[in-house]
Amino acid sequence: MNEKLKIIGINYATSAAAATVAETVTFPLDLTKTRLQIQGEVASYGNSTAVVKRGMIRTAANIAHQEGLTKLWQGLPPAVYRHLIYTGVRMGVYEQLRDNVLGRNVDGSFPVWKAVVGGLTAGSIGQFVTSPMDLVKVQMQMDGKRVMEGKPPRVNGVFHAMQTIVYRGGIRALWAGWVPNVQRAALVNMGDLATYDTVKQTILRNTNLTDNWFCHMLSSGCSGLVAATLGTPADVIKTRIMNQARDKHGNGLYYKSSVDCLMKTIKNEGFFSLYKGFVPIWSRMAPWSLTFWLSWEEIRKLTGTATF
Repeated sequence: MNEKLKIIGINYATSAAAATVAETVTFPLDLTKTRLQIQGEVASYGNSTAVVKRGMIRTAANIAHQEGLTKLWQGLPPAVYRHLIYTGVRMGVYEQLRDNVLGRNVDGSFPVWKAVVGGLTAGSIGQFVTSPMDLVKVQMQMDGKRVMEGKPPRVNGVFHAMQTIVYRGGIRALWAGWVPNVQRAALVNMGDLATYDTVKQTILRNTNLTDNWFCHMLSSGCSGLVAATLGTPADVIKTRIMNQARDKHGNGLYYKSSVDCLMKTIKNEGFFSLYKGFVPIWSRMAPWSLTFWLSWEEIRKLTGTATF
């Protein structure tokens, strides 16, 4: 029992460390993605200011030029705090479900449907717990743009942001947007965990490759693409709900629910607006997934625990 708890603790700590590295390296793409997802709704809700639409590269360059290079990492602290909990929880839950609840086949393989169930469950649990940090991250990411538009910043740091949110809407307001947030995390983890696990085991069973960095690289490349494809629409909805203004009771002023946001977004901007930010999401998920999986698999070897 003590040995099992020790392994769980080691896996939690190492996955959180690997996620922190991956988050820091790829965070500018997350900021760019958030700005792209918001840019269309300003015009949709009666703002007279003309919205200049830009792509990923021009948006990132514009942020660096107008706000400063370091602003590309604005909102990083809550993102790191989130991953210290989120990644540790989701990876731990998935492995426990795979090894002790759902169970592998006799030959050691893990059926795709079980991997899907495990990914959905692990992502949902991990994201619900850390949803407040995601809310703070989105609001901090958008504050740079507000300042450039002549508006006062809403927050002055992670803890000030949380205090402000609780003051205006109570504890419940910290979980504003948790439904689309959890929906996104469930889809992303179904794509990420299930694809990585399935592709890796398929490669090991059907090729001459061994459980090494090249196998991990191929598996992570597939998982990043599938996760981005499944998660982008939910990410757009999540971002808009979390960024909207709220009344004193914590209720959104633009969208009543994730379904309402979905319908209004499609009506005002078209279906493909749900894939705004897909390129930076995928461009970020690919190196994020690669960095995370390679780092974590190697760290696990160094600590003497079995690979994923």
